[in-house]
Amino acid sequence: MLKRTALFSAHQKLGAKLVDFGGWEMPVQYTSITDEHLAVRNAAGLFDISHMGEVTVNGAGAVEFLNRTLTNDIRKLGSGQGQYTLMCNERGGVVDDLYAYRLSVDVYLLIINASRIEADVAWLKAQAAKFSGGEVNLTDASHHYAAIALQGPRVKEFIATVIPGASGSVFKVGAVTDLKKNQIAGFHFDNSNILVSRTGYTGEDGFEILGPESAAQHLWDKFLAAGAPFGIKPCGLGARDTLRTEVCYPLYGHELDEQTTPIEAGVGFFVALDKGEFNGRAVLADQKAAGPKKKLVAFRMTDKSAPPRPHYPIWANGESVGIVTSGTQSPSLNVGIGMGYVPAALAKADTKIEIEIRGRRFAAVVVPKPIYRKA
Repeated sequence: MLKRTALFSAHQKLGAKLVDFGGWEMPVQYTSITDEHLAVRNAAGLFDISHMGEVTVNGAGAVEFLNRTLTNDIRKLGSGQGQYTLMCNERGGVVDDLYAYRLSVDVYLLIINASRIEADVAWLKAQAAKFSGGEVNLTDASHHYAAIALQGPRVKEFIATVIPGASGSVFKVGAVTDLKKNQIAGFHFDNSNILVSRTGYTGEDGFEILGPESAAQHLWDKFLAAGAPFGIKPCGLGARDTLRTEVCYPLYGHELDEQTTPIEAGVGFFVALDKGEFNGRAVLADQKAAGPKKKLVAFRMTDKSAPPRPHYPIWANGESVGIVTSGTQSPSLNVGIGMGYVPAALAKADTKIEIEIRGRRFAAVVVPKPIYRKA
């Protein structure tokens, strides 16, 4: 039986095409992926992200525990700040990538991937059982929250009509639009307390809203009504995927897994080797010093072809050298694009490669990340 979010009936009413995503019945599109994608790039899009997981970590040992378990330096966060980070095993492979927020002294919120909730919680509990640096309390709070992402350049013009006034907790701002990138604050909506962060997974300005399931439908409806004059569209997982691929944001199970390191995946910036010991540090330090044998590259097609897709072979110099991890037809650029792993020697921009599509090879070229850049 697939799980459903509090907004499932809203998706049905809007005529969404629903699919199985990580055990959840989720909208992949409402009108078309291209329409929804371009709405986010040019105006505003509304996503149900309630399938994502939430874990709270608190206690006197929370900071030290998280710094030993995650790759980024949690000590850099003040209350109301967040950071992208990763959780690695002892071999440096990625258990998950996530966002960590500091809500107050010794209280943290982790936003984890839907398909990894059970694995992540089990992993964190196993790490906590071995930790001796002070009290750490872990709570899987995923079932307490619904979550909505409001993304696009025009969102800032109307979000405050739905969430008016100053913040009431976590971080003090006079209005929700005063939040800066990666900041989070608590606001009141109707009779509920909600958390709003200025974050997203699209490459556009935007906000992500966490609140009780009882508030989700009203928030959803009010955002659609307030955003209507600004071109808002409800958006599904299809547009979420094309948007993140254009800006080269990794997706767990595609660019990241337990056999792949952050250094290989090109997210070494979020690995703080100077902070002291943490899971996988020795392997990651050696790999950073020596350079990884494989690297994640971005590419765009230079031949006319069907769109590249995950698992398609990558060829160079007459040899199969890698595999596509994410691929699509870019709605913004109207060309086939993707990411994939190749030997480090082939990872330089302008390197000519070929993508095997349905048994034929088509020309492509390695390009700098992100593939799509705003003019």
